[in-house]
Amino acid sequence: MFFVTNLLLGIGLAMDAFSVSLANGLNEPHMKKPKTLGIAGMFAFFQGLMPMIGWVCVHTILQYFNSFQKVIPYIALVLLCFIGGKMLFDAIKHKNGEEEKHSLTFTLLLVQALATSIDALSVGFTIAEYEFLKALIAVLLIMAVTFIICLAGVIIGKKFGTRFADKAGIAGGVILILIGIEIFVTGVFF
Repeated sequence: MFFVTNLLLGIGLAMDAFSVSLANGLNEPHMKKPKTLGIAGMFAFFQGLMPMIGWVCVHTILQYFNSFQKVIPYIALVLLCFIGGKMLFDAIKHKNGEEEKHSLTFTLLLVQALATSIDALSVGFTIAEYEFLKALIAVLLIMAVTFIICLAGVIIGKKFGTRFADKAGIAGGVILILIGIEIFVTGVFF
């Protein structure tokens, strides 16, 4: 049951990262294999790191984490809308022939990974009952699932990005903004 529960948890947590990975693949259809693996690895790392930080918070500084948890949806909304808006702006400029499309930088990938995984801090509450080794195994499983799902997202995005290159940046920007809104609405109203 432990394995199945954490596998499902990993799948649920990876959905936002999958969408952003898809958008990255759409935006950069000729991306090289190391960068594709790096994107999946970065999302997997942060999707695992955040629940572990949440676990540590539950076991050490719970009162501070509770106050921070209220601002998580706002942070995710601002970060993803900013990144998505910039992607939209760049795609529209490129479509009008004003500027070439920019590839994904390490800093931008770091912000994306942080923004899509910040809500996973609360998963630390669900694994709080585990002792350290069991929590670590749960986190490693979440990371493995996220890596596979995000790798698939980038590959799918790249495949469709070559077919729809002129609209890929716009679609990627819209996807990021919608993910930010979804995290915000879910975190604030549900």
